[in-house]
Amino acid sequence: MDPEAVANFLSEQRENAPEDLQQSFLTIEDYWDRKLWHQLTDVLVEYFNTPDSVSQRLPLFRRFILSFSEKINQLKFVSLGLLAASQCSGFHILSPPKQTYSHQLVDDHERLSFLTDLTTKVNKPASQDAYVYALVAASDVKLRLQDLAGARKDLDNAESILDSFDSVETEVHASFYRTNASYYQAKAEFGSYYKNALLYLACIDLKSLPLEDAQSRAYDLSIAALISDSIYNFGELLLHPILDSLNTPEHGWLRDLLFAFNRGDLNAYNVLEDNISKAPLLDEHKTFLWQKISLAALTEAVFRRPPHDRAMTFQTISQETKVQPHEIEILIMKALSLGLLKGSIDQVAEVARINWVQPKVLDMKQIDNMRLRLKDWDSSVNQLGNWIEGVGKDVWAA
Repeated sequence: MDPEAVANFLSEQRENAPEDLQQSFLTIEDYWDRKLWHQLTDVLVEYFNTPDSVSQRLPLFRRFILSFSEKINQLKFVSLGLLAASQCSGFHILSPPKQTYSHQLVDDHERLSFLTDLTTKVNKPASQDAYVYALVAASDVKLRLQDLAGARKDLDNAESILDSFDSVETEVHASFYRTNASYYQAKAEFGSYYKNALLYLACIDLKSLPLEDAQSRAYDLSIAALISDSIYNFGELLLHPILDSLNTPEHGWLRDLLFAFNRGDLNAYNVLEDNISKAPLLDEHKTFLWQKISLAALTEAVFRRPPHDRAMTFQTISQETKVQPHEIEILIMKALSLGLLKGSIDQVAEVARINWVQPKVLDMKQIDNMRLRLKDWDSSVNQLGNWIEGVGKDVWAA
């Protein structure tokens, strides 16, 4: 671009900018004139992240940044493009129109065209991280346009490239996991949504999430954990600080319900059951929730028993889980097939012999029960020691 044209364009943009941001354009022009691309990029990223820059992002991107895009970090170039995309108005990214741009309502079809051009521009061997970043952003728009097949194709492509990297910027992974989670949420694949949503949260600083967004994430994760037929251990979610955002009068019951499921607390479930109708997805899966809490009650009943006392009659299990006696065998077989328990069933004697129960996160009451069991074990060891000493007298085995 002609230096004079750049100076005139930046001068025009400076005059249109808020007074407190006009100094930034002098810095931008200075760095551009001296070809300090790294410093120029950082100033532009800072400016684009300023809320008051919204109306100027797109013209700056099309008429200024594109002219030296090959000289700057491609990941930051894509970041600038994504911020500019919020104002795209349907023109081709590589053919900027001559007229002045005004703030327009965003259209996802136009934005997709913009992002597709951006993706193509950075699809080079040396900038595959930037390509993935742009590709994921395009797939996110496709999700909003209900093009699930197109979004899945892009996400699979992005995932295969990410798997080939030794390392990549956290923001790229975060973008992928967020969009992948949105895809699985749209497909009602709750187990996959749960996994990807947690991976997304692991890639970001939770403090950067507005409270409303944190509550929405925590709410969706909680619902997915409860109604997924592949998630029976909520430990990672229960320990995650985002769950604290549900400590409100409106959503507190959902957090309590999660902890009730974790400890297999049927009484707490019965108390909280009336709230289920507040969440349509939970209400829709009410029968499944009862089956799931019954399994949780079974594993908790086994966990509370010492290892030498885990041969349980069907009658005992029925009393612990409130499941009808004729359905106990099915309940145990379900727990065994899901890997929640390991053991065997004596159908004739109607006894389940359990030798392993899936580990899980413990609350304070469960920890206290474990403490009591350890005290019993310690007492048993002391009794055995005293018995050996009494029987062996002067005979000692080394």
